[in-house]
Amino acid sequence: MCYSAVELNLQREHYGVEIEMLNVFITSPLEPEHVERMRAAAPEQVQILYDPDLLPPTRYIADHQGTPDFNLTAEQQARWGAHLAIANVLWDFPAVASDGPRILDLVPNLRWVQTTSAGVGPKVKALGLDTSDIVITTASGVHAEPLAEFAFMAMLIHVKELARIQRDQGGKHWERFCSDELAGKTLAIVGPGRIGRQVARIGKAFGMRVLALGSRGGNERLAELGVDVLFTRERLHEMLGQADAVVLSCPHTPETEGMIDAAAFGAMKAGVLFVNIARGAIVDEPELIRSLRSGKVAFAALDVFATEPLPADSPLWEMDNVLVSPHSGSTSTSENSKITDIFCHNLECFIEGRVDDMRNVLDKTRLY
Repeated sequence: MCYSAVELNLQREHYGVEIEMLNVFITSPLEPEHVERMRAAAPEQVQILYDPDLLPPTRYIADHQGTPDFNLTAEQQARWGAHLAIANVLWDFPAVASDGPRILDLVPNLRWVQTTSAGVGPKVKALGLDTSDIVITTASGVHAEPLAEFAFMAMLIHVKELARIQRDQGGKHWERFCSDELAGKTLAIVGPGRIGRQVARIGKAFGMRVLALGSRGGNERLAELGVDVLFTRERLHEMLGQADAVVLSCPHTPETEGMIDAAAFGAMKAGVLFVNIARGAIVDEPELIRSLRSGKVAFAALDVFATEPLPADSPLWEMDNVLVSPHSGSTSTSENSKITDIFCHNLECFIEGRVDDMRNVLDKTRLY
């Protein structure tokens, strides 16, 4: 796992500077125990740059942004810049004190970024890294289980009429009633990646008929996903028309932006259950609001929105048939531990020149 003299010379040639260490700079909040795991996994030629006082205080476990009012002093700013100047690897895109598109000026020796999110394609493009030779690895798969659990929490809230149960309990009112069930319902998943596949597995466990929309079809892909029917993009509306519940779990790309529009909502059954654990930009939000008001969408559970934080004047806040989650469906206490697992594996591969063996390498053409 150590650099050979030949490899170090190649680095010096490539960058035109003396590189005696591979410098990994942690640029977003991370618990110390995970930093120590990185250090334990790293060979002596790797230096982990971790300066906790340069990172904003966290509001919850696995908070990768920290408190929004955090500012660096002049001395801290100087240290921050010095770390960026020598960094070859970044843990996350810098959360503070960076100038967006100037990232390559701030980090001139950058070779690899391990992100803490799965949906980083648009940011990579915005930063101009999509045309660079810098390796980007994501947190894809880390959020599959918590997001799938969120989706089924939402479905159960609706079909088991939790609001009615809580209302009756609050009023000490005893009245038996008949609720619905998930078994036998048709679940449509837009985006059968790791999150979508986990949603499909749980759906099958509940006895649901599971449909999926993917970028490619075929019997082999159908068997791999474990769904009943696999649709291609041009058959989106056909799939939506069969669904009792729709779950969005696709990446935000130019192809998916605005995909769930007026025509898509029009194709859905009246009374459909709608869950978005993807990105807000995939949905035409005004059309969703109209569909909720008309009853076309009976209930929506939304973890993502067109604008975040959700503006105070959004009608979604006050709609009885909407569950508003502050983009927290993916966040769990185990998140940073899982991302650290990915990083430690990728670090070994990166040092040994085995980029093809690194996990979650971003396809810069498809942006996921």
